[in-house]
Amino acid sequence: MRLGNKVAIVTGAGSGFGEGIAKRFAQEGCKLVVNDINAEAGERVAREINAAGGEARFIQADVARDADVGRLVRSVLEDFGRLHIVVNNAGTTHRNRPMLEVTEAEFDRIYAVNVKSLYLSAKHVVPHFRAQGGGCFITIASTGGVRPRPGLTWYNGSKGAAITTSRSMAVELAPAKIRVNCINPVAGETGLLAEFMGGADTAEMRAKFIASIPLGRLSTPLDIANAALYLASDEAEFITGACLEVDGGRCV
Repeated sequence: MRLGNKVAIVTGAGSGFGEGIAKRFAQEGCKLVVNDINAEAGERVAREINAAGGEARFIQADVARDADVGRLVRSVLEDFGRLHIVVNNAGTTHRNRPMLEVTEAEFDRIYAVNVKSLYLSAKHVVPHFRAQGGGCFITIASTGGVRPRPGLTWYNGSKGAAITTSRSMAVELAPAKIRVNCINPVAGETGLLAEFMGGADTAEMRAKFIASIPLGRLSTPLDIANAALYLASDEAEFITGACLEVDGGRCV
């Protein structure tokens, strides 16, 4: 068991990449806190993990709200007594369209969920990690943060900020044995896919996206989960500040 006796929070784990990460971690012995803003989705994932022999509980929280994140972390420590891994997976986007058509409200929400959440998780988790002698953060960013394309400008910018923030955290927190790494997925089978495509998930749009990926397919939750598993495991104990593209070659 590569994560035996460890406890992890996975945000946005009610679907997509987060669900895949939570379930893969559970298969490797990790105790899971499934977080999502959608209670029905998050409860389903926790229930399925428990039914498969794992150990998980769901905690609803908005990762862009300080009080919610504080409550989430306190609940984990009260229930499990420890915390080793935080996967900052929750994310949102605007629909693929010209940059000036994105509203201020959409912009604010994107940066709150994709960037401010990193500040809030650090605020509430780093003191615990320092006290216990280490810990691990994993940021699920995006290929859009390193190789942006038109139509998703503000989303791309938020993911670029998430990458830079995570790498700076890695350097600052290294003396405390706190590792911080990023995963940059290419577009995949998640609830955001239709928005990335401009609102219509059609065979034609999929073909257009897939044509930009040398390995010839979209990413899957399992692709991202396997990368996260490695970065969370003791096998990666000397890796921090890394950004792992899980993209089928798109960023080459």
